Amino acid sequence: MSVPEPAVHVAFLSSAGMGHLNPCLRLASVFLRYGCKVTLIIPKPIVSLSESNIISRFCSSFPDQVSQIDFNITPLDPNTVNTNDPFFLQYETIRRSVHLLSPILSSLSTSLSAFIFDVFLVSSIASIVDKIFCPSYINFSSSARMLSFLAYVSVLADSDPGIQPHPSTFVGDAIQIPGFTLPIPRSSVPPLFLLEGSNSFQRMMMEDSLKLTKHDGVFINSFEELEGEALAALNEGKVVRGMPPVYAIGPLMTCEFENVDQAQKGCMSWILEWLNERAEGSVVYVSLGSRTETRREQIKDMALGLIESGYSFLWVVKLKRVDREEDEGLEDVLGSELMGKVRERGVVVKEFVDQMKILGHPAVGGFVTHGGWNSITENIREGVNILTWPQGGDQKINAEVIRMSGVGIWDEEWGWGTQKVVEGKEIAKRIKEMMSNESLRVKAGEMKEAARKACGVGGSCELIVKRLIEEWKRNSQVN
Repeated sequence: MSVPEPAVHVAFLSSAGMGHLNPCLRLASVFLRYGCKVTLIIPKPIVSLSESNIISRFCSSFPDQVSQIDFNITPLDPNTVNTNDPFFLQYETIRRSVHLLSPILSSLSTSLSAFIFDVFLVSSIASIVDKIFCPSYINFSSSARMLSFLAYVSVLADSDPGIQPHPSTFVGDAIQIPGFTLPIPRSSVPPLFLLEGSNSFQRMMMEDSLKLTKHDGVFINSFEELEGEALAALNEGKVVRGMPPVYAIGPLMTCEFENVDQAQKGCMSWILEWLNERAEGSVVYVSLGSRTETRREQIKDMALGLIESGYSFLWVVKLKRVDREEDEGLEDVLGSELMGKVRERGVVVKEFVDQMKILGHPAVGGFVTHGGWNSITENIREGVNILTWPQGGDQKINAEVIRMSGVGIWDEEWGWGTQKVVEGKEIAKRIKEMMSNESLRVKAGEMKEAARKACGVGGSCELIVKRLIEEWKRNSQVN
């Protein structure tokens, strides 16, 4: 009688925020596609309703393959961290509760083949990696260029003679990472990292940079044609010695479980009807992220710029953070006269939209984005021209990737979206450039084909995942 082949069992632990949760669930769905069993470990309490809803839809979509375990994290005294950001509070709370994971993982009825966790948990998971009894992998939710910067932070910090150097002292005007043609300018480094004093983001970066090499690999939502130089520098050990393999398994595809609820479907229905009435490539889609609210000081100039550009537009406006109720309307900010002009030319929504359906619509010819990596990779799969307007975090480094790849433009003089008001005429000028630039359109089309090949049948993502599954099977047979 033949012995049944052991099931490949992968556990996933995300942190907080849709920008981290979505790629985690998309990666999990890739392994589910190849017959793996998945255990989803959910830190409780969950920060936002959006996260709770998508987790429920994910688990319902794979009832026979997915198990869910609640990870009840230890409440954090907010006075012990200098932030009131609900997501950074959650990151820190999970990090401080990681010691509670070991008994959870060891109690699973089926032994684990691999444990995949969010990038913000690198150093904390490293402290219990010897108790996991399976390979540990980082799920990195940004670009390979950003991963290279994170890895190189430990090298920069080590070069400073200070016992506990502050990033503002060891980050120079430009960071020349080995294996990279162009340096990363100081102005592109996440602002929180350089902020005077100490903050949770800064500590995470410093601690996690040192512990990257303690894990067995890194999954990244990118692909060779988009970031070949950065991926080669990481995998050839040029960035930092002992770097584990970096697996480019992107672009991760959107999945059925991400479909919006009935109320949101109603909103999308009339948006798609409006797009159907527009000419091919004639609409500018504007969305500056789900976490950052649009500044009141900037909204008027944004409206003026969109109108002056001469193009039709679909503008997703976020007036508050997270998913609190928004009691202020756009007309309260713009005034009735300007709001009337906005409605003549475009559509403005505050609701959650199905971004992939919008980007994939033939009428959409350009995307004004904050440069979040999920938005960028979703857009690249659809081959739409990009104008990046970084608002914070890793977004300038991501904007550098887009500009170097030739699929988008970025005006560095605009600075961070939270720093100054960009005048409407400047916004109009850049939108016109994005929409009329034929070389961008050609390159975006080429990158779209490369992206679809990478995540398609026989593509690099499939080859990597199948190879890892076989490796995990062999390991389980040996053990």
